[in-house]
Amino acid sequence: MTLLKKGTAVLAAGFMAMSLAACSSNSSSGNASEKKEVAPVEKEGDKTVVRFWHAMGGDTQKVLGDIVQDYNESQEKYEIKAEFQGTYEESLTKFRSTKTSKTAPALVQSSEITTKYMIDSGKITPVQEWMDKDNYDTSQLEEAITNYYTVDDKMYSMPFNSSTPVLIYNKDAFKEAGLDPEKAPRTYSELQKAAKALTKKEGNSTKQYGFSMLNYGWFFEELLATQGGLYVDQENGREGTAEKAKFQGKEGERVFNLLNDMNKEGSLGNYGTNWDDIRAAFQSKQVAMYLDSSAGVRNTIDTADFNVGVAYIPHPDEVDSEGVIIGGASLWMTNMVSDETQQGAWDFMKYLATKEVQAKWHTGTGYSSINPDAYEEELVKEQYKKYPQLQVTVEQLQSTKKSPATQGALITVLPESREAIVKALESMYEGKDPKQALKEAAEATERAMKLSNRTAQK
Repeated sequence: MTLLKKGTAVLAAGFMAMSLAACSSNSSSGNASEKKEVAPVEKEGDKTVVRFWHAMGGDTQKVLGDIVQDYNESQEKYEIKAEFQGTYEESLTKFRSTKTSKTAPALVQSSEITTKYMIDSGKITPVQEWMDKDNYDTSQLEEAITNYYTVDDKMYSMPFNSSTPVLIYNKDAFKEAGLDPEKAPRTYSELQKAAKALTKKEGNSTKQYGFSMLNYGWFFEELLATQGGLYVDQENGREGTAEKAKFQGKEGERVFNLLNDMNKEGSLGNYGTNWDDIRAAFQSKQVAMYLDSSAGVRNTIDTADFNVGVAYIPHPDEVDSEGVIIGGASLWMTNMVSDETQQGAWDFMKYLATKEVQAKWHTGTGYSSINPDAYEEELVKEQYKKYPQLQVTVEQLQSTKKSPATQGALITVLPESREAIVKALESMYEGKDPKQALKEAAEATERAMKLSNRTAQK
């Protein structure tokens, strides 16, 4: 799948159980030196087998399969076995119950919201250990991406499929409404004004909404972070265990107030929580602007019968944009396999991070490159001639300022919190006061954190 996250409700329902299980080990490293038992080395001929669990389906799985095949054919020491495990949620559930065995994975792809769980699981070896052994130069990687997976100056996993939110809009609709199609709204006031101009009414019904945002906690986090707003205390959980929600402050209120005002004005289309529904609404010209993942940009352009624009996500008028938080997933090295197998996993990670491979991955899937040098490859330059909009996604990411806000919140119960935000948005659209809706989401988040933290201390 080219889209980074689906089924968050399923993950939220089972995530607390996972966090409790993770608490059986309070270690935040899972160092290789602490391993008591590892799987025997598995061989295929003279090659060491490295099992790689991933959650990439559809066209993205084919791109990944081609890369794996290229790697396997490029050397004689390791054989990567790429094994599809279903969605991120399904894969994580399986990983949680996995024990050391011959078929235990050496590499596991897991979504960014599981970062705290994976760190605390006791089943991983921080990739920093292999970077240090190999004197690997991390400066070649995109800092705006590696920031997310770095805690206390230690990188725990290798970024892989990374994406960011963008504003996608119908340039033809802009022209028809008398707006400049080359100048997308950047601030809240500009967004609200453009949405009004783009909204089309027919009697008591709305033919075209000016703007829409999926009821999805990730977008709220992004709109919060671009203001420099923290999601939780302890510098977003990166300088200690978070105990209090912070998103209900002025930054969160600005987001909710904007959406509430637009909803009351009739310029905001509400398409619920389904990615396909909001994209279909854009393609059928029922909505002129919406927020989406950068990983979906190329497909949106290919399927639209009108000119598509891509722009940075908007920010409040009174603050400057600080950038975005990355989404997507990363690769985790497990401590259930031998050093020899880990060596193969690390070798494959390095291969994936090369500019040549990242150019193939970026152009084939739409995900951002974790190696900025890939953008200078001819393959990428050729694609940008056809899809210049993709450069906007890269520019927004690379202009992001490093801060605890743009690094993202590090809490085990992030899935539950995202569900609380979804409920808050839904209740606000039904008439609840925005401040009260946010307060209730914050209280739900703090209850979940309190339970998780209390169990972790046992």
